[in-house]
Amino acid sequence: MKQLLLLILISIAALSLAGTTPAIAQQKKDQRPNIVLILADDLGYSDLGCYGGEIQTPHLDSLAAGGIRMSRFYNTSRCCPTRASLLTGVYNHTAGIGEMTAERNTPGYHGRLTNNVVTIAEVLQAAGYHTGMSGKWHVSNTIEQQPAKAQMDWLNHQTVHPYFSPVEQYPVNRGFEKYFGNIWGVVDFFDPFSLVSGTKPVEQVPAGYYHTDAINDTAVAYIKAFAGSEQPFFLYVAQTAPHWPLQALPEDIERYKDSYKSGWDVIRERRYRRMQQLGLIDTATAPLSPRIDNELTWEQNPDTAWDARAMAVHAAMIDRMDQGIGRIIQALRVTGKLDNTLVIFLSDNGASPEDCARYGPGFDRPDKTRNGQRIVYAVNKEVMPGPETTYTSIGRRWANVANTPFRYAKAESYEGGVRTPFIAYWPAGIKARKGSISRQPGHVMDLMATFTDIAGARYPAVYKGQQIVPMQGISLKPVLHNKTMRGHTILCNEHFGARYIRSGQWKMVMRNGDKTWQLYDTEKDETELNDVAAAHPAIVKMLDGEWGKWARSHHVLPKPGK
Repeated sequence: MKQLLLLILISIAALSLAGTTPAIAQQKKDQRPNIVLILADDLGYSDLGCYGGEIQTPHLDSLAAGGIRMSRFYNTSRCCPTRASLLTGVYNHTAGIGEMTAERNTPGYHGRLTNNVVTIAEVLQAAGYHTGMSGKWHVSNTIEQQPAKAQMDWLNHQTVHPYFSPVEQYPVNRGFEKYFGNIWGVVDFFDPFSLVSGTKPVEQVPAGYYHTDAINDTAVAYIKAFAGSEQPFFLYVAQTAPHWPLQALPEDIERYKDSYKSGWDVIRERRYRRMQQLGLIDTATAPLSPRIDNELTWEQNPDTAWDARAMAVHAAMIDRMDQGIGRIIQALRVTGKLDNTLVIFLSDNGASPEDCARYGPGFDRPDKTRNGQRIVYAVNKEVMPGPETTYTSIGRRWANVANTPFRYAKAESYEGGVRTPFIAYWPAGIKARKGSISRQPGHVMDLMATFTDIAGARYPAVYKGQQIVPMQGISLKPVLHNKTMRGHTILCNEHFGARYIRSGQWKMVMRNGDKTWQLYDTEKDETELNDVAAAHPAIVKMLDGEWGKWARSHHVLPKPGK
């Protein structure tokens, strides 16, 4: 732990508050709130205790009990597109990331944050805020590294790469004073690739390193540094947990070793009933959707031991993340900043259905550890998940459990892909009843509008000589004050062909590869079980036209290569 703390201290050693004063100096004590934005990676809608899950998340549950939750909050169904929309306050295609982080040289698909958008950090820094970030960036063009030698020793630290993306796209060049974390998306949790401090690659991590701890402990260090200034601060904590590979500390896995032996259906039903008790769902309008791939029962499953262990590791990763969030809250408390800090927590997409073992090594997936141990991609579930020497994921059935009560998962535009837990905590600022749940819809692009609203910041028309796209989000401040927000007339999404449009009670959705819309009345059918498109052809036609207009105006069409 001492080595880990040393690494973190090194990452903030260059932080000189006197030397990083933003453009607008504050002449008297600034009463504006601090903002801490925490984003989980591939967390399911029902994974947290305060959203119905059995995983031990006491610190997040405490934030929910002392703040508010939103039960209809939306991301964009995938990691980097959500981060692009969240950071810029516009739809992800408008921000430049319609797919992933490869440059397609097509508007909407540049694979990076473009120069015609600004980040929350850039806006708040100009308004007098200190800004810091720890964790996963994943909104810049990834430079695919070549294997170190012919044996395909992918990303095993046998070579040193000076930059993992064009350096002008790094967080410290998009408004963040300090940054420590991974530039790319996928990481080995014990020895992450693309790890940097500022712009400098971290070539070696200390013994006992675990990335979730480092992300959260860096956030703690930043809070303590910023607390010495009269200026407020914005801190973005971008977790990598519980994204695959399934890698967790043994003591955390031990707590869940027996938790999932009862199988998919039992856990899913328990979560559903707990969500009902918490007031998150109405069973009359949100019945539990059929389990995905339900042709295999748990009793017939030949891999129950492996599958139970996989979900136990997923739970352990979330548990460890919550422990770190507890340290962040404690740091705010001991520095006297907690009362006037808005803390937001959400997830970038629904739980992942991917079988990452089938990908094998390459791009961002190593085939050996730093000390030469072979990493097993357990396609046949031949080794148990958890240690650094395995690359595995929870798969479709457990992802379906994590996304209870909804259908499908990450990358889809159904609720299982785009619905996220959302917690807001701000003792001095939230007027809504503590522990209350808002059913008003919100979207990740609304965070820019919310933060500029409460910070009294100006969203620019021009930034560094570039014309900036007008903000497309809407402030959530009315929700925090227990009032009705203006809301979006429509909300849309598209990712690799999967798409939706939501307007009022109606949501029209299409899976990737399909050519026909499905229509759902979300007031009567929140889990999207009854397609009523045939009964409402006029509504389908109207929404199809609106989606087409949205797609053209946000650079969704034409698709790259079409």
